[in-house]
Amino acid sequence: MGMTTKKRSLLLFFSFFFAFALRLLAQNSEPLILDMVHHNPGEAPYKTKYNDPAVIKEMGYNGKVYFLFESPALAINWESVDKDILPKGTEDRKWVDEKAAQIKKMHAACKAEDMAIYAMSDLVLFPKRLIEKYKIEDTFGNPNDELTKKLVRAQINEMFEQFPDLDGLVVRIGETYLHDAPYHKGAIDDKTNPEKTIIPLINILKEEICEKRDKQLIFRTWGAFDTNMDDYLAVSEGVEPHKNLIISIKHCEGDFHRANNFSKVIGKGRHKQIIEVQSAREYEGKGAYPNYIANGVINGFEEHARMPEEQINSIQEFVDTKPELYAGVWTWSRGGGWEGPYIKDELWCDLNSWVMAQWGQNTDKSEEFIFNRYATERLHLKDDDVTKFRKLCLLSAEAVVRGRNSTYRDMNPWWTRDQGIAWPMVVKGELEQKRNLVQKDESIAKWKQIVKLAKSIDWDSEETKNHAIGSAEYGLKLYKIYRTLVYMKYADDNGNTKDVKKWIKAYDKAWADYNKLAEKYSTIATLYTQDYKRHIANNADIKVNKLR
Repeated sequence: MGMTTKKRSLLLFFSFFFAFALRLLAQNSEPLILDMVHHNPGEAPYKTKYNDPAVIKEMGYNGKVYFLFESPALAINWESVDKDILPKGTEDRKWVDEKAAQIKKMHAACKAEDMAIYAMSDLVLFPKRLIEKYKIEDTFGNPNDELTKKLVRAQINEMFEQFPDLDGLVVRIGETYLHDAPYHKGAIDDKTNPEKTIIPLINILKEEICEKRDKQLIFRTWGAFDTNMDDYLAVSEGVEPHKNLIISIKHCEGDFHRANNFSKVIGKGRHKQIIEVQSAREYEGKGAYPNYIANGVINGFEEHARMPEEQINSIQEFVDTKPELYAGVWTWSRGGGWEGPYIKDELWCDLNSWVMAQWGQNTDKSEEFIFNRYATERLHLKDDDVTKFRKLCLLSAEAVVRGRNSTYRDMNPWWTRDQGIAWPMVVKGELEQKRNLVQKDESIAKWKQIVKLAKSIDWDSEETKNHAIGSAEYGLKLYKIYRTLVYMKYADDNGNTKDVKKWIKAYDKAWADYNKLAEKYSTIATLYTQDYKRHIANNADIKVNKLR
């Protein structure tokens, strides 16, 4: 039988009321606006203003995430379990105690600013002495193992007992970094398996952190259940929601690459979600050149405009359609990846971080409104210069995606990263080749516009002017190198020896021009290097020399 008019009206009323109540609940809960400095593993920590809680508080953040090697997981003494795990007087105990003193000092500075304190920790991570003593080398990475479960619970207990200022943990299982943890060992079995690993681990942590201690657990999806919808929904169903449990999701799938898919799991499931954003993009210069990504993250990148209309393709749409799931924004103001480039001026990552922090707590304001506030309040630009600065920044997003990849993902994004360049990896096909080369030319044209705009703006100081123009030139000259390599790659693939020689000549000139930048601009970042090979299987310069 059909639904009566009265029943239909009641159903519409309750649907409206329920949606209104959810929106009201979301508006009344303050979002988490967190920042983390992702130091290069194995290197000296970054010297950056974002290490200072007072600085990020002034930017709009209400919490700080301390990096993996600043985590209490490395600084507890395990005495509640066994005093022989880290005996007093040993080198590893001395190291742990020094680490604890360092972390407590950091936490005190954070609390002095009334900022929430979160520690990112790899799990499962135990002292080497513990693993050896209990002979659990083959089992400690299994969260279903009874002894492992007991030890994880004991670890959580000691972390919050010995570091009472800790407001919550950010848990990562996608990788385990041990570069600055000489006395610890980590492992996780079946890290992408919801039933065997993810669900049981979250449930243990939820019980210990969220329920027993009323602290917060932020569990990262990356490298575990961020790209498979069935896995994400299985975790969502397998773990009961809790007010203190938040799922962390990068705005794009996989690593922070332009042209990667927008994360399909954003807005799905039953759990609150905090969105991860990298401000100084590790595959895109690390802040060495203009690269404004906040607009794309908030409003949607151009490459995501082709997504089906019913799918969420921006954080603004997520907040508008699923406000009850929005838990906040988490930026990496600095860091990610390995080694350089190393920046001296933090302008471009500051822009991304400030806009994300301010918008994250004022999602009823447009990204453009927040951006214009940055231009006027922090850069002291006026009138037409605000318009020029916005045009420059929006062009930078267009130039970057076309120069490193294409808006159709015609290249493998891993071909250039950190301070190095590999031989280009391209998608095969005539259409893809033509489209890719057109976009490489478009990228250079846009970079030239960026340089022209940087020179035309009336900056508030000579130092800012020098850096804005120098970093824009840095982008133009680097992307000219990229362009020569992509053209050379296709010429070689097509057996066009004449064009290969032409592009080798252009490649040499592009590098010579790029290497002169520091002579003119004092605050630009360190340069990409031709001999860089870390995590790059096929160094571009080696290939070019073979073609000479």
